[in-house]
Amino acid sequence: MSAAEGDRRPFGRVLVDGAPRACLFDGEAVRLLDRPAYEPGAREAGVAALADVRLLAPVQPAKVVAVGLNYRAHAAELAMETKAEPIIFLKPPSAVIGPHDAIVAPARSAQVDYEAELVLVVGRRCRAVRPADAADFVAGYTCGNDVTARDLQRLDGQWTRAKSFDTFCPLGPWVVREQPPSSAAVTAALDGVEVQRGRVGEMIVAPLELLCFVSGIMTLEPGDVIMTGTPPGVGPLAPGQTVTVSVEGVGTLSNIVSS
Repeated sequence: MSAAEGDRRPFGRVLVDGAPRACLFDGEAVRLLDRPAYEPGAREAGVAALADVRLLAPVQPAKVVAVGLNYRAHAAELAMETKAEPIIFLKPPSAVIGPHDAIVAPARSAQVDYEAELVLVVGRRCRAVRPADAADFVAGYTCGNDVTARDLQRLDGQWTRAKSFDTFCPLGPWVVREQPPSSAAVTAALDGVEVQRGRVGEMIVAPLELLCFVSGIMTLEPGDVIMTGTPPGVGPLAPGQTVTVSVEGVGTLSNIVSS
């Protein structure tokens, strides 16, 4: 058995001596790995102090699959109707940033919004997953922020441009192995003041059901992520603010906003 196989500690990526490294988080220590924790054969290859490393986005996804309007109250606040099936869209991997990295508000947008989300991380290549098998293909869960240029979303009538700017997909701080319970809170705060709150159990389509749905459309690779939708309370960001996404039992992801 590899060092990481069967290990239930959170995992992710850190910058050590200028190089990105996969790791396990072990209190104030970081157990460095020779490959991502979800890959077969991952083994421990050193140790560093958490205080001496910089947290990176915990995975490098080939695909970021996002789900729109997965909370009824969020659909209502945008005056949009929910659909019989999940609405999915893609964010480019170039949008991904890590904890404490800056969200850059583009000059062409007058309204950049935060969207706090629970994010599912794929652990094994999968296609057309059956509900009974879905949990076997999950590496874990992290926090995400589906940053959106809301004015451009309205202007375009579709979501690609509004969701795809560089820095518009903060992920982190790490990946936990267990799905948070339905009672777990999903929140966003601006400069420490809570502005958004929902619960995992309020999703229209649950995370494992989303994995089955998405994998029925496209093959998912290890490290790909599914952003499961945002609760009500979305709103604008301003340069100089710090936006913090928290998922109870998962972690806290903070990013400053710059222009």
